[in-house]
Amino acid sequence: MAAAKIVDMTIDDIKALITQVVDERLYNWWHSSRDTRSIEEVLAAMDCLRWTPPPGSPTTTELLREDRVR
Repeated sequence: MAAAKIVDMTIDDIKALITQVVDERLYNWWHSSRDTRSIEEVLAAMDCLRWTPPPGSPTTTELLREDRVR
């Protein structure tokens, strides 16, 4: 693209410029957002983040039934 100003560009030049910018941003987003952890590391992190309710806590179904009664 030889045109330096948008006013001097053709519609095709502008479309090509937009396509180029979108492609660059998608490429940069994809490569910056990729998780480099192994599957084992991801699963271990999920195990650490998982919350287990204490014994004797009401189940989800019981909580829903209580809400319906109110």
